[in-house]
Amino acid sequence: MSLQPFPDFEHFPTHHCVTGSLRHIYAFHRYAISEELLLGLGAGVGFVYWHMKGALPFIGGRANFERPGEEGFEKVVGRRTGVEVNSLRTDSAAKAEKTLLGELAAGRPVMLVLDMGFLPYFDFGGKEYHFGYHVVVACGYDSQARQVLLADRDEALHPVSLATLAQARGSTYKPFPPHHAWYTFDFSRSYPPEPGDILQAIGECARGMLGPPIANLGVKGIHKAAERVRAWPNALGEDDLRETCANTAIMIDARGGTGGGLFRTMYGRFLAEATGLTGKGDLLEAGRHMQTIGARWDVAAALFEQAARAEDPTPALMEVSALLPDLAAQEEAVWRRLLDVAGK
Repeated sequence: MSLQPFPDFEHFPTHHCVTGSLRHIYAFHRYAISEELLLGLGAGVGFVYWHMKGALPFIGGRANFERPGEEGFEKVVGRRTGVEVNSLRTDSAAKAEKTLLGELAAGRPVMLVLDMGFLPYFDFGGKEYHFGYHVVVACGYDSQARQVLLADRDEALHPVSLATLAQARGSTYKPFPPHHAWYTFDFSRSYPPEPGDILQAIGECARGMLGPPIANLGVKGIHKAAERVRAWPNALGEDDLRETCANTAIMIDARGGTGGGLFRTMYGRFLAEATGLTGKGDLLEAGRHMQTIGARWDVAAALFEQAARAEDPTPALMEVSALLPDLAAQEEAVWRRLLDVAGK
């Protein structure tokens, strides 16, 4: 018999690995909530352009990551739904495995952080690829086969050996080594999100986009990306340039787990849902604007993909560089509107 999930575990395809994994956990605990509402409650949308020494340039649309002094997305979602969320990590593979098996033996699914590059069910076209902030849910275990069943974004459930899972959880690839991280949840005092919490979350996203602490983030970061993308052909070798363009396309469009449009498409749907939950009709129009922006980000993704495949990537990158300032202006307008609505 094939490895089966826990009897009460409901599996469904999702958009983003973090919100999708959270929704799987919430559904297991009979708390119905959309991925879009999870994304919005956690103030999870932003913008980052990052080029760390020794790594390829990175463009991302998530925000609110846990770090010293900051709760991070998962805990903020928990606070706004009455769920106690704890993040744990260890550099001991043995401790991580023992804890995981204990939770699974008790019939509790576990949300894990790992490097997707080691998961056997991903196809990277024969190329080596590593991203260590991928999140899945372990939802079943076969002690004889020593296999764990993983729920990811797709429709299938994936049996993975404990040895492979340990490798993925203990990856040291930068910039996001997962450190065997996992989350625990206590739903004993959960409650529906309050309108005030939803508006507060919207305000947090807007302030992050409009007044970032450094120029690599928010609207300023989009302008910086426009400048840097123009310089990529001279700054990067040919192989690195093509890999960067291909990776950037994936990190923007739906393939990379953004729900399409660098999370803007999902966030637009969140704003539509928030309209009914808060009674703020202006959010509906802002949501439509946000989805239009998401469609423009997908145009940028297509241009990055074109650059990755073209004999000369430069013309497509120049198009992206020209598109990004307009996107920055549109984003600034909608985030200012949202900040105004959230503050009323």
